[in-house]
Amino acid sequence: MLSPNSTIGIVGGGQLGRMSAVAASRLGFKTHILSDIPDPPAGQVASHTTIGAYDDPQILESFANAVDVITFEFENIDAKGIDLLSSIRPVHPSGHILRISQDRILEKSFLNDHNIPTTKWLKIEQPSDGEKAGAKFGYPFILKTTRLGYDGKGQAVIHNPDEFEAAFHTLKPHPLIAEKKVDFACEVSVMVVRNIHGVVQTFDVAENQHKNSILDLTLVPARIQPDLRQQVQELAIHLANALELIGILGVELFIDRDGKILVNEIAPRPHNSGHWTMNACPIDQFEMHIRAVTGLPLPPAIRHSDAVMKNLIGPEDMALWPKIMATPGLIGHLYGKEIAKPGRKMGHVNILFPYNSLPGEFGIRAMLQDLYSKE
Repeated sequence: MLSPNSTIGIVGGGQLGRMSAVAASRLGFKTHILSDIPDPPAGQVASHTTIGAYDDPQILESFANAVDVITFEFENIDAKGIDLLSSIRPVHPSGHILRISQDRILEKSFLNDHNIPTTKWLKIEQPSDGEKAGAKFGYPFILKTTRLGYDGKGQAVIHNPDEFEAAFHTLKPHPLIAEKKVDFACEVSVMVVRNIHGVVQTFDVAENQHKNSILDLTLVPARIQPDLRQQVQELAIHLANALELIGILGVELFIDRDGKILVNEIAPRPHNSGHWTMNACPIDQFEMHIRAVTGLPLPPAIRHSDAVMKNLIGPEDMALWPKIMATPGLIGHLYGKEIAKPGRKMGHVNILFPYNSLPGEFGIRAMLQDLYSKE
């Protein structure tokens, strides 16, 4: 267990690192950010910041020697760099987990090897594999890059062989992965955290709604049957133990029309769909993550309220900020980014409701329409 005033190194300078650094400060820890861009959002609240490339051995060695433990806030980091860091200081979650989460083929293979259901998939190495995918899945199916995809980037919906041919040559690097298109009833996620002693806690299951392939709303609790919520949490616990996780893990899942649970992907870090915990729980996802990587006890991941989390995306949503600040009950969080580019996550808003009184679809939509009204 790290003592107070120890320094946590965080690889990545975005909003997840920022909110992790704030949580660490509440527990008496210092944070040191490693970022490849100047003035990163996380650096605005951290004790120290190093600017340099994630694959620069000298930068990595200097960074590791300046901290007591290391974690990361996004997956698109050179795994060899994580190996170098872990040769100097403990890194949580491990480079092994990072490698699995970075590659969709490794990820789905690991999940299936541990009896965790996923969408049906096929490795795509050459143009002729498109015919196999069409025969196996029917049309349409999804073609994705195995690495570096997020918020709908790096993928295409394939309706016919001609579209496959074009997408195969556009999406890089190869190999790619084809997935059966799921007729799902809803998308859900769950945050699971595990420490070095094998203690595992899970937050409540969240329901996610996307707009333009970017997370728009998260509703908690997910509007699925209680037995399905329990199955999702049990699956997440099984996965955390199989990975020998130390830290937090976001698990994204589909619930299909028959009530079958399918894991879509995993993220070994705090997650956008866990931001509701910042105001609806005594201990949020960021503090849980910091507790796990520093060896502190993990209390139950309980909530005291139902919640709706609304992402603030680009200039349109940022124009709402004055109204958000003036409206009782809207809890705003900004990430310290200077330019509100289209599609860029600038912040989020949490709205709380008494326990087990989440509004229905009509109530949620009415609430959002009121937020966007100009009156």
